[in-house]
Amino acid sequence: MSRAVVIALVISVAAVSSAATVLIILNDGGKPSLTEEQRAAREKFFGSSKELPPVKEGQEMRPRW
Repeated sequence: MSRAVVIALVISVAAVSSAATVLIILNDGGKPSLTEEQRAAREKFFGSSKELPPVKEGQEMRPRW
Protein backbone atom coordinates (compact mmCIF):
# COMPACT_ATOMS: atom_id res chain seq x y z
CA MET A 1 0.00 0.00 0.00
CA SER A 2 1.18 3.44 -0.78
CA ARG A 3 1.49 6.23 1.74
CA ALA A 4 -1.51 8.09 0.29
CA VAL A 5 -3.78 5.05 0.77
CA VAL A 6 -2.70 4.66 4.39
CA ILE A 7 -3.31 8.36 5.12
CA ALA A 8 -6.73 8.22 3.45
CA LEU A 9 -7.62 5.12 5.47
CA VAL A 10 -6.61 6.75 8.76
CA ILE A 11 -8.58 9.90 7.95
CA SER A 12 -11.68 7.91 7.02
CA VAL A 13 -11.50 5.84 10.24
CA ALA A 14 -11.18 9.05 12.28
CA ALA A 15 -14.17 10.60 10.48
CA VAL A 16 -16.35 7.53 11.04
CA SER A 17 -15.47 7.33 14.72
CA SER A 18 -16.18 11.05 15.18
CA ALA A 19 -19.55 10.73 13.47
CA ALA A 20 -20.44 7.72 15.60
CA THR A 21 -19.54 9.61 18.77
CA VAL A 22 -21.73 12.56 17.79
CA LEU A 23 -24.66 10.27 17.00
CA ILE A 24 -24.34 8.45 20.32
CA ILE A 25 -24.25 11.73 22.25
CA LEU A 26 -27.25 13.18 20.41
CA ASN A 27 -29.42 10.06 20.79
CA ASP A 28 -28.79 9.69 24.53
CA GLY A 29 -30.63 12.86 25.62
CA GLY A 30 -34.12 11.35 26.03
CA LYS A 31 -33.76 9.50 29.32
CA PRO A 32 -32.74 10.87 32.73
CA SER A 33 -29.18 10.12 33.71
CA LEU A 34 -29.91 8.94 37.28
CA THR A 35 -33.00 7.61 38.98
CA GLU A 36 -34.08 9.17 42.26
CA GLU A 37 -32.69 6.19 44.19
CA GLN A 38 -29.34 6.39 42.41
CA ARG A 39 -29.18 10.16 42.97
CA ALA A 40 -29.87 9.72 46.71
CA ALA A 41 -27.18 7.05 47.00
CA ARG A 42 -24.71 9.27 45.14
CA GLU A 43 -25.44 12.25 47.39
CA LYS A 44 -25.08 10.06 50.48
CA PHE A 45 -21.69 8.75 49.33
CA PHE A 46 -20.18 11.88 47.77
CA GLY A 47 -22.14 14.56 49.61
CA SER A 48 -24.61 17.00 48.18
CA SER A 49 -23.81 19.25 45.26
CA LYS A 50 -24.55 22.41 47.22
CA GLU A 51 -21.81 25.01 47.50
CA LEU A 52 -19.77 25.12 50.66
CA PRO A 53 -20.25 28.06 53.01
CA PRO A 54 -17.65 30.82 52.70
CA VAL A 55 -14.56 30.59 54.88
CA LYS A 56 -14.63 33.11 57.73
CA GLU A 57 -11.84 35.62 58.17
CA GLY A 58 -8.88 34.04 59.96
CA GLN A 59 -10.32 30.51 59.90
CA GLU A 60 -7.64 27.92 59.20
CA MET A 61 -8.05 25.16 56.65
CA ARG A 62 -6.64 22.11 58.41
CA PRO A 63 -7.74 18.50 58.86
CA ARG A 64 -9.83 17.57 61.87
CA TRP A 65 -7.54 14.76 62.93
